[in-house]
Amino acid sequence: MTLENLNQRLRDFAAARDWEPFHTPKNLVMALSGEVGELTSLFQWLTPEESAKWRSDPELAHNVVDEIADVTLYLLQLANSLGVDLVEAANAKIDRNEHRFPAPER
Repeated sequence: MTLENLNQRLRDFAAARDWEPFHTPKNLVMALSGEVGELTSLFQWLTPEESAKWRSDPELAHNVVDEIADVTLYLLQLANSLGVDLVEAANAKIDRNEHRFPAPER
């Protein structure tokens, strides 16, 4: 599935439930922030070593994947509501970062 296919599936999901009126930039960014907070809370008190082994705990692994999915879906909805092409925006940001932070010569 491509990002555009996922985006269309998400739009169809919201439309079938008449949720579009609630998907304002303000509401979506607040929901996104909440989901990022939920993802953060899963790692909050883990040591660096424990966080690197998150997959070894089946419950934690399930919750991490679920929260990453929520963050992704809200970010897609936010970008869609703002008319931002995520792939284009991300590539442009990497381009700018390549100039700001050149790789060291080896």
